[in-house]
Amino acid sequence: MIGKNIYEIRKRRGFTLTELADRAGIAKSYLSNIERNVNKNPSINVVEKIALVLGVEMKALLISDANSETQPQPLDEEWVDFVHELKDSGVEKDQIQEYKTLLEFIKWQKKRDGGK
Repeated sequence: MIGKNIYEIRKRRGFTLTELADRAGIAKSYLSNIERNVNKNPSINVVEKIALVLGVEMKALLISDANSETQPQPLDEEWVDFVHELKDSGVEKDQIQEYKTLLEFIKWQKKRDGGK
């Protein structure tokens, strides 16, 4: 996941592998290994350097959706109300986590279907 995110953002920013590695102060081969998921666990220091050069927050590299670098959307009032209703009805945060897999699947389906 992190390698794919770095690769996609690097391409969108117009950096070559060599340029990003040089600017981040890391070896080109090391960056290549990260992008190809040969090294799936780079140090936080390396991730921080890459994020700085790419001009994104570290979380844009760490989470599954590389498009997270865009500005967050304002909260929809309906969703805020829904969350308050859940809370008022006694649903705890950890109970909501049980549905995370289902929500991820729905997001994946929407993305696959072009957001419909």
